[in-house]
Amino acid sequence: MTATASRAADTTTGRGEGLSREILVLAGVVILGTIMTVLDLTVVNVAIPTLASDLGASIPAIQWVMTGYMLAFATVIPLTGWAAERFGARRAWIFALLLFLLGSVLAGAAWSLGSLIAFRVLQGLGAGMILPIGQTILAQAAGPQRMGRVMSVIGVPMLLAPVFGPLLGGAIIGAASWRWIFFINLPVGLAAVVAALRLLPAGSGPGSGSRSGAPGGPRLDVRGLLLLSPGIAVFLYGMSEASGHGGFGSPQTSVAVLAGLALIGLFFWHAAVRGRQALIDVSLLRRRGFGAAAAVNLLLMVALFGSLILIPLYYQQVRHEGAVAIGLLLAPQGLGAALALPLAGRLTDTFGARGVASAGMVLAVLGMLAYAQVGPWTSYLYLSAALLVIGVGVGATVVPSMAAAFQALSRAETPRATGALNVIQRLGGAIGTALFAIVLSRQAGAGAGTGTGAHGADVAALAGAFGATFWVATGLIALAVVPALMLPRPRREPAVTPRRDAGDN
Repeated sequence: MTATASRAADTTTGRGEGLSREILVLAGVVILGTIMTVLDLTVVNVAIPTLASDLGASIPAIQWVMTGYMLAFATVIPLTGWAAERFGARRAWIFALLLFLLGSVLAGAAWSLGSLIAFRVLQGLGAGMILPIGQTILAQAAGPQRMGRVMSVIGVPMLLAPVFGPLLGGAIIGAASWRWIFFINLPVGLAAVVAALRLLPAGSGPGSGSRSGAPGGPRLDVRGLLLLSPGIAVFLYGMSEASGHGGFGSPQTSVAVLAGLALIGLFFWHAAVRGRQALIDVSLLRRRGFGAAAAVNLLLMVALFGSLILIPLYYQQVRHEGAVAIGLLLAPQGLGAALALPLAGRLTDTFGARGVASAGMVLAVLGMLAYAQVGPWTSYLYLSAALLVIGVGVGATVVPSMAAAFQALSRAETPRATGALNVIQRLGGAIGTALFAIVLSRQAGAGAGTGTGAHGADVAALAGAFGATFWVATGLIALAVVPALMLPRPRREPAVTPRRDAGDN
């Protein structure tokens, strides 16, 4: 058999092979760096009262410790594709890790509210680059035939960290100073940097992924950056204000949301004109596989982030549980996702994303229907079982939708497409958080969100408001089935017949 035939035969059998040791090592390094940043999105929530007390700040002022991190995290994501192409994914990823660690150390040493917010912004700038660049590294290493399995690996911190973040934060606050919420990142982050220096492939140097062919890599789309990054920041700020104040009644909130949408819209116009040299290549959305995967991710993030707000609030306001108990009650969702991820990855590589994602959504809808019927005394065992089903469904949906997006791309297109997907996920999360807070507030009336101890009919009414809001989450997940049915089927490579050359005899 010739070398050409051997390579083709290897391609046809690639679907049944497991992940190689090299890819598993890469995944381990990426997870080590990624899990800190995802945890930091939620772990600080538990420390808000302690931070307000120690720094002498009001709760609305201390909220900027989270808001500043979130805005910086989302704002820098559009830069990640260009940075990976211009400097190489390995170098950009290590720089992002070091920036995150510097922000963590400074945040732990903060002496005032202003300094803490500033250092959290620095931390968020590093964190926002880590996950997209890590996904780029793994996607380029795995290739399309193993994309489902490799996305199931990287999906672990994405799905588990938001569930266990509040539990970890509560444990740290209970055992030590709030400063250790930030200092604990140092040993993990340094281990990730050392592992990256030793184990991540160096690539072919800066500009290796350039589509322009210019020496040193593609030029930065400055105009696109000045439109998209501020647009994302202003939009997310407006949505966070809307979720915190029950709607868009404040002119400041409405103006922020509309201004953000206008800037994002102008970026899309600019990107359509600039084409593939734009900060994010929006033409990828016209491809059926990538566009459908982006729509699934948007709807799923709206529903997922919204439910991640609703479920803890239900346990807090209706059942009057504390932070640690709520963390334990949320654990079944993480367990369900962890059980589903490996199987979903293998099934996606074998049967394609369409059927796996659709089945996952059906499970998520069934689990969410249980919460739509929630009352003030619903059994914890029943709710935990429903949350386990939701976790399985979400885990079986995220993996195939992400895998389908990357399977539609060439290696050179991966960095900027990864940034696009992460922007979509962040926008979806912000929309979900604000939407569900507004719906809950409208359903519950003036008593929603106060945390006051209601009894009897008031408790039943508040539980009913949560149930009605969960119906919105159920509908959004069900709606996501439509783009899921447009995800591609697995590629069927033709069988290769070995050619006999004269030299083979």
